[in-house]
Parts: sequence; C-alpha cells; structure tokens
Amino acid sequence: MRISVAADSKDGVAERVVSELRRRGHEVATHGALSEEERDDWAWASELAARDVREGRADQAVVCCWTGTGASIAANKVPGIRAALCVDAYTADGARKWNDANVLALSLRLTSEVVLDEILDAWLAGRPSAESADVANISHLDEID
Repeated sequence: MRISVAADSKDGVAERVVSELRRRGHEVATHGALSEEERDDWAWASELAARDVREGRADQAVVCCWTGTGASIAANKVPGIRAALCVDAYTADGARKWNDANVLALSLRLTSEVVLDEILDAWLAGRPSAESADVANISHLDEID
C-alpha cells in the first residue's frame, strides 16, 4: 500500500511511523519535518499528505503533530478526506470500520512505540463496514457543505 506520512517535528514516534510502515512492506512518501524540502508546520504538512490521498498518489495517510488535533483538522479540510485522531487500537479499528477513515492522525506527545504498533495493527487490518447504516453515514459526508 502507498501511505503518505506527515509530521511537524521529529519528536516522539514521527520517524518510527515511517520506519514501521516500511518494515511492514508499505511504500511511504514523507512530508513536513520528515522531508528535507518542505515546510514543517502541521497545517502545510498534513495538507500535503491528505492531498496525496485525494489525488491518488497514496492510498492512505498518517498525519502527526504534538496533540494530533491540528494535523487532523488540516487533513479534514481536504475534500474526500476522513481523518481520525486515534489514541488507541480500539479507536483506530472503529475509525476504519464505522467511519471509513482514510487518514490516521496521531499525537506525537501521547503515542508510545508500543501503542503505535497496536494502532497500526488495527488501522491496517481494518476494513469499512458494509452495514447499510454505516454506508449511508459515509455517503452523507459528501453531501455536507
């Protein structure tokens, strides 16, 4: 899978996200502080990763900032992006299942290496629900201005 990763700093698990995804066999593109050529602010970096998904250069993205909140807000401004701030595996699984989330947002402050591995396990194994109510909710998101 092609996964775009953005972070506004190399603190916490930012670099580990990239190395762990590559270790799992994914093709990773990097943005922000993880790229030598780009602005490292959370809004710009997260937008670039989300646009990679929107424009088909990536299947999913992971966006990171100190709390994860700013990264998720910036990613969600890109049409078609459903970014979910996940602090544990249960939330990551639910985001994939019930929200068909295509961007994982992480807190560099709160996410330990052990928790990161659990979140990635759940996120990457997760699939969108086929239940009619869940499908209707996801479809409705495109109708919201």
